[in-house]
Amino acid sequence: MKRIVKALTAVVLTGAVVYILYSSFRSRDNSSEDDMVIYSGIGSKIASLDPGNIGDTSSSAVASQIFECLYDYHYLKRPYQLIPKLAEDMPKVDEDRIVYTIKIKKGVYFTDDFCFDGRRRELIAEDFVYSWKRLANIKYLSRNWWIFDGRIKGLDDFREYTKSCKSMDEVDYSRPVEGLKVLDKYTLRITLTKPWPQILYLLAHLPTAPVAKEAVNYYGKSIINHPIGTGPFVLKKWNRGSYIEMVLNEGFRDEFYPSQGQEMDIKNGYLADAGKKLPFADRLFFMLIEEDPPMWFLFLQGKLDASAIPKDNFQQAIQEGQNLSEELVEKGVELKTYRNPSTYWIGFNMEDPVLGKNKPLRQAIACCIDKKHYIDLFTNNRAEMAQGFIPPLMKSYDPEITERGFHCDIERGKKLVEQAKQLNKGMLPVLTLAMPSTDVVARQYGQFYKKSFKEIGLELEIDYMDWPTYLEKMHRKDLQMFQSGWIADYPDAENFLQLFYGKNVSPGPNSFNYINAEFDKLYEEASVMPDTPERTKLYRQAQEMIIEDCPAVFLLHGVAFTLHHSWVENYKPNTFQQGLSKFRRINVEKRRAYKY
Repeated sequence: MKRIVKALTAVVLTGAVVYILYSSFRSRDNSSEDDMVIYSGIGSKIASLDPGNIGDTSSSAVASQIFECLYDYHYLKRPYQLIPKLAEDMPKVDEDRIVYTIKIKKGVYFTDDFCFDGRRRELIAEDFVYSWKRLANIKYLSRNWWIFDGRIKGLDDFREYTKSCKSMDEVDYSRPVEGLKVLDKYTLRITLTKPWPQILYLLAHLPTAPVAKEAVNYYGKSIINHPIGTGPFVLKKWNRGSYIEMVLNEGFRDEFYPSQGQEMDIKNGYLADAGKKLPFADRLFFMLIEEDPPMWFLFLQGKLDASAIPKDNFQQAIQEGQNLSEELVEKGVELKTYRNPSTYWIGFNMEDPVLGKNKPLRQAIACCIDKKHYIDLFTNNRAEMAQGFIPPLMKSYDPEITERGFHCDIERGKKLVEQAKQLNKGMLPVLTLAMPSTDVVARQYGQFYKKSFKEIGLELEIDYMDWPTYLEKMHRKDLQMFQSGWIADYPDAENFLQLFYGKNVSPGPNSFNYINAEFDKLYEEASVMPDTPERTKLYRQAQEMIIEDCPAVFLLHGVAFTLHHSWVENYKPNTFQQGLSKFRRINVEKRRAYKY
């Protein structure tokens, strides 16, 4: 009876949360019944909508509707293909693969704003130079400096210069940088310090999107709340802790839905809108829903257009053979499954006095995690076990890696704990694992980890915190251990290797604060090479080094299961492109007729 009462209480509370969330949300939604509106849920708070300092998936998913980059990925074609976005064409590259000349599209405008004094502000080549110098400005404290660090001639010198400035306002952005030249109003020339094959991928990555100097000067530190981009949507309202509303950018240039794709795209209806002007939607709403149950109930009720499947609802949605349940099929729900270029882990802060110098302790922890059981419990088998950090979707993935790495071995783990005690010259202290959430699922993770650690004689505490707090502590190197992961920004394993590069330590992407001169040398050699078997060999060699040093316990590679209602048309998942809302069309009549 006690168990039934608890279950009923949970249902009532979930229903109450759903009602409060949705009622608050809809009371501010001024859309008419005929407006084409996309309703989405985001699972964590948005700290900033300033692209230069965004480093998490939720913020990127929102900001990418407003900001654009020089390049993007074709919405339909697979394998993924880079195409011009703000650039007029693909760049001209010299024989040494050092100098890139890029033409900027004419007639692209930032959204109208007070900061432009009533004039229409056209995008020009100088905006990219300013934006990238801003990333280099050490006073800006961007978490994305790693993108250009050591890559562009003279940009590191500019960063060094900014150290002497007392404030952001003192930085002279007119100071020349040899590797960033404006040849004319619409022509940009980039000169690299050495070959960098991944540059085009990074020029399709949100942090390199242009921002207008006038907007930064006008709004100052509050620029994080006033995103001024060139994209198809503009921010109308940001109610922190509740929702974000965007509306159509009336001044958006002519851009059209793709006319080419894969062979099956015609059959699947993805080319029905070929050649039509984008975007289709009038308005976007992003609801902040940090708990899985409310997100799921809102989707089932037709209040959200798409949703992942929470682990506790997987059996309700998916039948044996990983097919959609008959009940959801009858309601017009559709399922999309695809491999994510992702890896998830327990990370160790290598500057921590207990863990950093005690490899047997780190390896012992790697031996105590039953990854198969973990995947069964928390993903409903929607994942593949990870022994290294390169995911199976990557060309350089090593299929033989499954036979190596650390597997669950409690006896080996106990022996390693004894070695760790000897190295520590005494008993080991209680360890602390940071969890970037406070919800019920996070606490289930916590209980799993505590039990796993206990099996090899280690005591563990879990520190639950919200996402912004977690990020802030990670960037300050305040976390001992952390549950985290990485979804690739571009289709090259170099994107994972740079997470362990010594120059990228926090607040950069190397949250492990791992430094190994041998690894760094290998990374630097591989990162300038074109895509060849020789480079793949170096990637795999670097991965073996990380597995041995164990700055992380690699848990799984993700497989995405996404549901969407049939009224959402053109819903083709795209792993690397983020500003997808402009491609989506809503069948308003179908949505209106839906009953749950």
